Amino acid sequence: MIRRLLDLPNDDSRKIVFIAVSLCLVCSLMVSSAAVLLAPIQAAQQQENRRMNVLLAAGLIEEGEEDVQVNQLFQQIEARIVNLDTGQFTDAVNPATFDPRAAKRDPNMSDEIPDDDDVAGLGRRERYARVYILRDGDAISRLVLPVRAYGLWSTMFAFIALEGDLNTVAAINFYEHAETPGLGDEIEDPDWRALWAGRQIFDAQGQPRLRVIRGRVDSASPNAIHEVDGMAGATLTGNGVSNMIVFWFGESGFGQFLDNLRTGGA
Repeated sequence: MIRRLLDLPNDDSRKIVFIAVSLCLVCSLMVSSAAVLLAPIQAAQQQENRRMNVLLAAGLIEEGEEDVQVNQLFQQIEARIVNLDTGQFTDAVNPATFDPRAAKRDPNMSDEIPDDDDVAGLGRRERYARVYILRDGDAISRLVLPVRAYGLWSTMFAFIALEGDLNTVAAINFYEHAETPGLGDEIEDPDWRALWAGRQIFDAQGQPRLRVIRGRVDSASPNAIHEVDGMAGATLTGNGVSNMIVFWFGESGFGQFLDNLRTGGA
């Protein structure tokens, strides 16, 4: 049958259809095989990238540092799962295999955020979050939290590290976004991110106050401890970053968890 089709003239419609279908099948097989074979490699690379970004936020490596033994350094980090509804650590989910993006898509693992509460533009929020702890003895010296919010064009993903007081920012590291090149993508700029160090998330009443302002921070202002310089031409991206702080450090995010940590109840 195949031989007879191949012997047909090249302009015969039956031969044309046969060749086209055969090419599609072969190409599909090659693409599928590549996806299956490369999946473990891609998963390992994604894990290493995530760990690299956590280490940057935790201050265990420096920006641009080369020849970093990521997995070896990451052994200093304690990864735990937090139930965001209760603010408690939980063993119900394995931190090594937890996928927050898949959890967000799963109605059994996430909840729709009411419009009035969805300042970060997330739509849904997973019920669990993986947090990272760096300890000095039994005390927490750095706490690294995953946060995200919608900016101008995209969801911005970041890790923010807090000092042991669970209020002072140690570092922030944006690792994925699609904001405007040359404007909103300044959230990746090391100089801008350095402005966050030493700023405080919460005010005296325990409310999240840290925000990106328009223009430059007045160092003489009593609010300076809760403000970060804005990015020229990227007001909406800056607003998205501010909304990220409001959401994730409020009751819908890590607010209850941080309260529990402060009182030893997590």
